[in-house]
Amino acid sequence: MPSLSCHNLLDLANAATDELPPLPPPSPLRLPRVMASGSPSSPASPSPSAPPRRVIVSHRLPLRAAPDAAAPFGFSFTVDASTVAYQLRSGLPPSAPVLHIGTLPAAAAEDFSDELAAYLLANFSCLPVYLPADLHRRFYHGFCKHYMWPLLHYLLPLTPSTLGGLPFDRSLYHSFLSANRAFADRLTEVLSPDDDFVWIQDYHLFALPTFLRKRFPRAKVGFFLHSPFPSSEIFRTIPVRDDLLRALLNADLVGFHTFDYARHFLSACSRLLGLDYQSKRGYIGIEYYGRTVTVKILPVGIDMGQLRSVVSAPETGEVARQVAEAYKGRRLMLGVDDVDLFKGIGLKFLGMEQLLVEHPELRGRAVLVQIANPARSEGRDVQEVQDEARAISARVNERFGSPGYTPIVMINRPVSVHEKAAYYAAAECCVVSAVRDGLNRIPYIYTVCRQESTTQEEAPKRSVIVLSEFVGCSPSLSGAIRVNPWSVESVAEAMNAALMMSEGEQRLRHEKHYKYVSTHDVAYWARSFDQDLQRACKDHFSRRHWGIGFGMSFKVVALGPNFRRLSVEHIVPSFRKTDNRLILLDYDGTVMPESSIDKAPSNEVISVLNRLCEDPKNRVFIVSGRGKDELSKWFAPCEKLGIAAEHGYFTRWSKDSPWETCGLAVDFDWKKTAEPVMRLYTESTDGSYIEHKESALVWHHHEADPDFGSCQAKELLDHLESVLANEPVVVKRGQHIVEVNPQGISKGVVVESLLSSMVRSGKAPDFVLCIGDDRSDEDMFESIVCPTNSSVKLPATSEVFACTVGKKPSMAKYYLDDTVDVIKMLQGLANAPLQQRPWPVQLRVTFEGSL
Repeated sequence: MPSLSCHNLLDLANAATDELPPLPPPSPLRLPRVMASGSPSSPASPSPSAPPRRVIVSHRLPLRAAPDAAAPFGFSFTVDASTVAYQLRSGLPPSAPVLHIGTLPAAAAEDFSDELAAYLLANFSCLPVYLPADLHRRFYHGFCKHYMWPLLHYLLPLTPSTLGGLPFDRSLYHSFLSANRAFADRLTEVLSPDDDFVWIQDYHLFALPTFLRKRFPRAKVGFFLHSPFPSSEIFRTIPVRDDLLRALLNADLVGFHTFDYARHFLSACSRLLGLDYQSKRGYIGIEYYGRTVTVKILPVGIDMGQLRSVVSAPETGEVARQVAEAYKGRRLMLGVDDVDLFKGIGLKFLGMEQLLVEHPELRGRAVLVQIANPARSEGRDVQEVQDEARAISARVNERFGSPGYTPIVMINRPVSVHEKAAYYAAAECCVVSAVRDGLNRIPYIYTVCRQESTTQEEAPKRSVIVLSEFVGCSPSLSGAIRVNPWSVESVAEAMNAALMMSEGEQRLRHEKHYKYVSTHDVAYWARSFDQDLQRACKDHFSRRHWGIGFGMSFKVVALGPNFRRLSVEHIVPSFRKTDNRLILLDYDGTVMPESSIDKAPSNEVISVLNRLCEDPKNRVFIVSGRGKDELSKWFAPCEKLGIAAEHGYFTRWSKDSPWETCGLAVDFDWKKTAEPVMRLYTESTDGSYIEHKESALVWHHHEADPDFGSCQAKELLDHLESVLANEPVVVKRGQHIVEVNPQGISKGVVVESLLSSMVRSGKAPDFVLCIGDDRSDEDMFESIVCPTNSSVKLPATSEVFACTVGKKPSMAKYYLDDTVDVIKMLQGLANAPLQQRPWPVQLRVTFEGSL
């Protein structure tokens, strides 16, 4: 649980959002929270008394509301089984209670009351969140639907009149935050953070993980994005991009439909926040302040049981016979789309027109039925999509239609699930031409309806799908005819190929699709996500958590039980009572910030190092990968400072001491092989360069494009390992570098050499402080933290402090936040001996005589 200081930080963090529009007074409804066993302030483990509850949070509750004067509260509420938030229950553990949190259906939203909330909780396990009408309009229709939705689908608001995309409005963003905060308030009333698993659905609640993490640092939070995640070039145009990224990183598990969406998210984290990711045993993880945020890739499936019951219903069979009769002798193609700017309905109609132009034999036979679902948003963009579709269909029908034949049939009225299933079952081909879409399960539904259709009982099952390559389900349907919807000719050609395809090939494609869809249904998706969320949260109780940051910059630092911040107060007592001290300091990233343009040490660094070196009890060393000439020049004012350059290949104990090389006999002929390879990658990677050292070659890419530089570094590493396989060298990848060193050279080896020299001289160190930030510094930490792996044995009474810079997994047991903290720590040690000195002698002066 958070410490007292953490609670203070949380209060400050909440204060940072005071500029948000005020929320209505909180509801007096307070539901009992299930407490974990043990102390309520710091439970040691989750309660084993009951299965953990799953709390599903979505913008809308999975309910329908119909006015009914005879029903309680004036509305008849029923479960909306078509929503993903409800369907995913089928994949959760049967014994686990499920609680839904969201806003009420629009029809009943204004009739919110505590009594209605209690009724829905008792009868539907749904707890509503109340948002005033104006706040909901600004949150949903303002920020979500007319700013975030277009931008996530690659539509930049270049001007205020851009179709469907509003420019960024900070007041709308504050409404978005206020709505997310209202969801967090409702969760706070009922959540047992040590037991419950919270699963947040979609971009409407982007900010919720941060608000939730502020209140419960150890909460178990998953987030799934049902829309596309755009490339970093698009996402970085959002003025609050860092806030939204950090909000997602406050979840434990973040899910996406496709690898493309996940890759864009990872790229945004790398480019905007400087975070790297690692893939381990099939899982992608981002290290974020001691926490590992897992990234999951799996498209949402369909509810097989629900769909089969719809297809087998008598109502569906009757409508299916009517549809079959109406289109007897026709080649029926089907489109089912929301009236949405990104569904590409107009492009689909243009493709149909092109099909009839290029293939006259299909005139009078080919029919495209387009079912237009009601729009989910409001605005000029929706009206223009409808007008465009009507205009194109009218033109095509006038040009190619004839008595009894209409090429494009638009159905704009509400269509029941049974009628839709009938059209799915009757259509030979399903056409999805969205220009950008995330959760689109139409092809899945079509495949199952064709399989389960009673109108094809005697015939083998077959189907064809024409599918836009920009739809989230496209990668999972390898048998579909993928098209670029912007290319009208390609769409027309794909339609013709679908209609002309042999029945045998149609059957093969259908069987391939059905096998995938039936085994990767919504239950499979929910079960997989739930299992991964449990795995991502398994270490919550073995770590300590602290909240840091203000407002939307809030984050939680999770540390191992033995990993803590190194404070001056903790280290100074040990420093004072010891006589032979060894202080080992890395340079870049430790005493000099990585972001600094001028890499020479500041006057402050020179001053504190000189003060430490003046104490005869101290031996201070800079242990760096940099060359000896560079380090000698920079630290010329530090006469007593020891330097280990090039990872310890060169060492000197003071300015007046000669440089000593390691005792290895090294042949540098391998440079003739490695340098041309590095030069090849340098020429093809803008921003990279080669650093020549006496003992090593280093390829730097910190100024290159982050993604391309990282990719090139991996390729270079493999290339060098291949060509240098028989050479006595080691190829290593560090922070924005690829380095080739002679075997037997490392910072760990040089530290052991220094320790050995001090032991032989009779001054075995009884105090060792080692600070570093890079992978190469882990060798130093290992040599002093793991004595069993070292050839030098320190006295049992030695005080050892291995400290890494930054909160991250490390061999070190301590950490400091940044280079500023490192300098403060060294200044504290430099001042420590002064605090031991006796008080100055008071002089008594007697004046004789008079002035």
